[in-house]
Amino acid sequence: MKPTTLEDAVALTKKFTTRPSNEELLKLYGLYKQATEGDNETERPGGFDFKAAAKYSSWMAFKGKSKSEAADSYIDLVAQLSSKYL
Repeated sequence: MKPTTLEDAVALTKKFTTRPSNEELLKLYGLYKQATEGDNETERPGGFDFKAAAKYSSWMAFKGKSKSEAADSYIDLVAQLSSKYL
């Protein structure tokens, strides 16, 4: 079952019975941030905060994608992942 809205897709991720891979989680994060906030205008995290840096990089990977395109991509990704994790 493919979710039809960003909110439905987010709700579906909470029903996953197994945790997606870190790569999949980062892609979900980046698409979600792009869909809800648009291009990342924040400064890159410094130091040894590798988790924050990975999240920053994931969001930056979608720079230039419109909010609606990012939302559609997020929904598609959740639909794809739901077959693995539900």
